[in-house]
Amino acid sequence: MRIVFFGTPKFAIPSLKALLQSGEELAAVVTQTDKKGGRGRILLPSPVKELAMSRGLKIIQPSNIKDTSFLNELSVIKPDMVVIVAYGKILPQQILKLPPLGCINVHASLLPKYRGAAPIQRAIINGEEQTGITTMLMDEGLDTGSILLQEKTDITDEDNADTLSKKLSEMGALLLMKTIRGLKNGSVRPVPQEGIPSYAPTLRKEDGKIDWSKSAKEIFNLIRGLYSWPCAYCYLNKERIKIIRAKALDGSGFPGRVERANKGEFVIGTGKGLISIIELQPEGKTIMSAVSFLQGRRVEEGIFFNEH
Repeated sequence: MRIVFFGTPKFAIPSLKALLQSGEELAAVVTQTDKKGGRGRILLPSPVKELAMSRGLKIIQPSNIKDTSFLNELSVIKPDMVVIVAYGKILPQQILKLPPLGCINVHASLLPKYRGAAPIQRAIINGEEQTGITTMLMDEGLDTGSILLQEKTDITDEDNADTLSKKLSEMGALLLMKTIRGLKNGSVRPVPQEGIPSYAPTLRKEDGKIDWSKSAKEIFNLIRGLYSWPCAYCYLNKERIKIIRAKALDGSGFPGRVERANKGEFVIGTGKGLISIIELQPEGKTIMSAVSFLQGRRVEEGIFFNEH
């Protein structure tokens, strides 16, 4: 079976590796154009492109996926199936209708919950206790296609967006292979989505600003859900600080006030409960423990985190 794979970030790597090991014919890999990054702002390939180059695969990087020349190139390849894992753009109808076995998407939520670009982060931020992987037959909507298979997993307090993404990417690769086998032998059939949909819009840097009037549990979930990008942040003495790791505590304090800043404790009041900061990152500095931060700065109990 001839397959064209669409994917861009690290999340897509396990699925691409699984396809490479499956014995199916991987006719081409489509990934987004190189982006500037690093200190020198040089053009960097996507993780998917790096893997594809190392395996000698045909790589296509259209600047516009509706471009006629790109669509013609796909038509010439004549894929039996297109697999999409975190490509980052919505596919046009011309691509969706091209492969006879359809376009199969690996999505990191239990659809119809958390349709959209940031399902892993939004699930943690919203305090979900479970999430999972859905494989679906794509249509023109935003993650509205019929479900092929689903698998659930728990979200623990130790999970953040990075650790959960790694877990789900590996689950997704296994479920993708199970889906492909099921489609080939007829044991897997598409079923329309049921239930009330919810959405996971793209994250913005400003989504990370901590509102200390919220509960400790909500702030704890925000910190976990936004690591490692864009990270939850606040201001202390007008210095921008990212909060990397924290835990929610019982107790009372005034929202945004430093309640304890001694003996290795850095505890902040919230609207309900307390937040104990474990690791943080001052602007322009590396990640450090709260203990190291307090040793290097004069932080008095009773001061407040600033608005900016």
